[in-house]
Amino acid sequence: MDVSVVVPIYNEFDNLPLLHEQLDTVMKKHPGNYELIFVDDGSKDGSVNRLRELAAKDHHVKVVLFRRNYGQTAAMHAGIQHAEGEVVITMDGDLQNDPDDIPMMLAKIEEGYDLVHGWRKNRQDTFINRKLPSKIANWLISKSTGFPIHDLGCTLKAIRTEIAQELELYGEMHRFIPILAHQRGARCVEVVTKHHPRRFGTTKYGIGRTTRVVLDLITVNFLLRYFNSPMKFFGKIGMWCAVIAMLSGMVTVGMKAFGGVDMTGNPLLLQTVFSSMVCLQFLSLGIIGEVCARIYYIGGNRTNYTVREVLGGRKEEQVRTLKVA
Repeated sequence: MDVSVVVPIYNEFDNLPLLHEQLDTVMKKHPGNYELIFVDDGSKDGSVNRLRELAAKDHHVKVVLFRRNYGQTAAMHAGIQHAEGEVVITMDGDLQNDPDDIPMMLAKIEEGYDLVHGWRKNRQDTFINRKLPSKIANWLISKSTGFPIHDLGCTLKAIRTEIAQELELYGEMHRFIPILAHQRGARCVEVVTKHHPRRFGTTKYGIGRTTRVVLDLITVNFLLRYFNSPMKFFGKIGMWCAVIAMLSGMVTVGMKAFGGVDMTGNPLLLQTVFSSMVCLQFLSLGIIGEVCARIYYIGGNRTNYTVREVLGGRKEEQVRTLKVA
């Protein structure tokens, strides 16, 4: 297999020579072709010049330079889109992931898996601002999505390029890659990987990122369950509001008709009006969501299914069958 190793870089001046040396040592033992893609995410510590030096002396190195800092997800997405190998390896640039785990992960790909994600079982990080938030986040993500995983925050992954390049990554979505790939039918497996303490520099990501991860988790849950048909989500809420409006409206009419109760400022009357308005709003959101979903699929020539392979038949018939499907 041809392999592309994607490494997002942000102010890793001291780590880059050792990282390149370790990757070069491991990948030279790989029987296929390989490339090392370093994506600089707007570094300001001289990392860019060091990357230029690596690209000049090693033809396996490809460097993607951002105009400014866009974040780890954007850097990873850019690296994946520039990958030319059959398999993409993603890893951090801080020397905490171990390149020696790459052959083991590639062996899993050869067994038939589409994605192999690492589990830092013996994580070498501080407990309060790194390990504890990660444990809580992984538990929440696993429970809410139903996807069994111990460590979504581990950047070290191996994924078939055809699947990796289908994923739309933004925000903090890079940590949800296994879930997004699984949604598209990828066969995933988790393996224990080594983890080392940071030798140079300081971590760029701490407990302050927790809020963004939680918000992206809400987004991922919505995409997993309701992206193809948003009306099932908004319409359900709208219908419950309609039921509340009908019940409170019936009680209000009964109070007026049989009890002669003054309706001025009556809470049930206000609830009827409010629930009716909310019902219309959610139904309208559902309709707008359905229109947007259809524009997304039709306008971009996308499908809500993925084909692993086509067996038998003439090529013309295969193409015609796929278009009809």
